[in-house]
Amino acid sequence: MKLDTELALAMRLADAAGAAIRPHFRSGLGAERKTDASPVTIADRAAEEAMRRILKAEVPRDGIIGEEFGEDAASNNRTWVLDPIDGTVSFLGGRPIFGTLIALLVDGWPVLGVIDQPILGERWVGASGRATTFNGKEVRTRACPQLDQAMLATTGPQYFDDHQGEHFMALAAKTDHKRMMMGGDCYNYGLLASGHLDLICEAGLKLHDWAALVPIVEGAGGTMCDWNGEPLHQGSGDHVLAIGDPARLEDVIEAMACHH
Repeated sequence: MKLDTELALAMRLADAAGAAIRPHFRSGLGAERKTDASPVTIADRAAEEAMRRILKAEVPRDGIIGEEFGEDAASNNRTWVLDPIDGTVSFLGGRPIFGTLIALLVDGWPVLGVIDQPILGERWVGASGRATTFNGKEVRTRACPQLDQAMLATTGPQYFDDHQGEHFMALAAKTDHKRMMMGGDCYNYGLLASGHLDLICEAGLKLHDWAALVPIVEGAGGTMCDWNGEPLHQGSGDHVLAIGDPARLEDVIEAMACHH
């Protein structure tokens, strides 16, 4: 299957997910905590079901790994990885910085990724060997001449255990920590690809949280890796770094190594 065809399919998946999600955003269902009918659960399931229906009809041999409905094994080397709502807390809080994530893995490596923000109508698309686009226009990460000028983002300190938190704070101390950003999930990676942020550091991520982000960040000139600097593939752990300017990679890894 050609990349153009796969990209067109991914766009249709994102459109379908967005149509399923929009009616539930800021819908006021969030107060009902006892039943599992919060807007996020309804929207998550509806969005993933919509995407799965399209994939089953069009590429029945491809595998699917989705946050809500688990894994359907592939009968080939291709797997679609879906996260219908990445950024549940933002969604529930009415902040339009959550996103639908769609990735295609070939032999376990992410080759295509989409971040779709269905409320703002913003979409980042990345694919191997191509420039990343934001709403159809090419975007680039920005240069970061030294680490102490870097703007760092993370979804939140609550996602690090004590040991991970030490490494994160060691990195934060060497960056421009007065401009550190908390919250944002996948949206931060789009901002980094578009040249508004320099570094993202996270722990506790699952495959569906990061697979789509790799082609987007790398197609914009950045780099993604684990905390040891190793490239990300299906077998990677849950520690993820995104670096807008690859020239800072060694500085970041060194800062995180916590040499006191």
